Amino acid sequence: MTPVHIRPAVQTLPAYVPGARSTGGNAAKLSSNEMPFPPQDSVLAALTAAAGGANRYPEMTGDTLVEEIARRHAVTAGQVVVGNGSVALIQHVLDTVCDEGDDVVLPWRSFEAYPICIAVAGARAVPVPLTADGRHDVPAMLAAITPRTRVVIACTPNNPTGPALTADELAALVEGVPQSVLVIVDEAYLDFVTDDAVGDALTLLADHANLLVSRTFSKAHALAGMRVGYLVGEEDVICAIRSVSTPFGVNLPAQAAARAALSPQALAETARRVAVVVAERDRVLAGLGEQGWRVPDAQGNFFWLAVGEETTALAEHFRAAGILVRPFAGEGVRVSIGTPAENDRLLAATAAWLTR
Repeated sequence: MTPVHIRPAVQTLPAYVPGARSTGGNAAKLSSNEMPFPPQDSVLAALTAAAGGANRYPEMTGDTLVEEIARRHAVTAGQVVVGNGSVALIQHVLDTVCDEGDDVVLPWRSFEAYPICIAVAGARAVPVPLTADGRHDVPAMLAAITPRTRVVIACTPNNPTGPALTADELAALVEGVPQSVLVIVDEAYLDFVTDDAVGDALTLLADHANLLVSRTFSKAHALAGMRVGYLVGEEDVICAIRSVSTPFGVNLPAQAAARAALSPQALAETARRVAVVVAERDRVLAGLGEQGWRVPDAQGNFFWLAVGEETTALAEHFRAAGILVRPFAGEGVRVSIGTPAENDRLLAATAAWLTR
């Protein structure tokens, strides 16, 4: 036991459990919500060329990348900050606005990094249960706000359950939060949404100075290994977050890859790939429905099987079939959409589970 003082909040942190990794063989890795495609050739060429200059520091705050993101979303560069993935940025946000003992309201079950980031910031997580169909309970989230609340987090589409906030739900949430309370809307999976009723938080920015929108290059852009995320918000808030962000937080190849991913040609190919994933998602969901599974509305590149106490057994069943998924013990299993062949294997495994 070390004699060095460790903060109690750190000692009691829940462990972040990453998606299972393949140790070889022909396992289908459907555990981490990754794209089943490699980086595009133009993106790979850009990051490879940048790696040749790895003896030099990158731009400290990624100014060139920031400007390109700002142009894409029709905001100012002062409204954008980039970081080492969305998780790092959310941590920076909480470190910026939370004092010891402040509250952060969040939906639960949701992204498992949220409670960890909240505890590291010295704040207290106030989880609000999802509805029975895996959706945010917006009225309950608003009711959970107290004078100690500093942040409200929303995840849309929600990881791991899949449903996304409608435009009306999103507006009700943002408008119902006091102006002194920050709202973080995590839209990591928004590119996969096909429901026209789903909201886009960027459309609410102009009227809400307490709103931050989180996006990432990890998912639709197939750059999970590069770790590039960004926030869009009001300039004063973004400036404060930038002041606590890790210097040079996005490395040189990652900045180059993200910039290449924003070219018109790369964006068009990303949209084509997303359409392929969405078509496979819908095919898999239809197959699961025919088998008798009840699955929450899936608007990301994954779906949720709420099997409760059978979660561990179902995950082992998938593993035995050569499929890696992400179990949440006692709650359910999240499964990413893979290649057509991997998805066929998945449907065979779910059918076998029901007839075991």
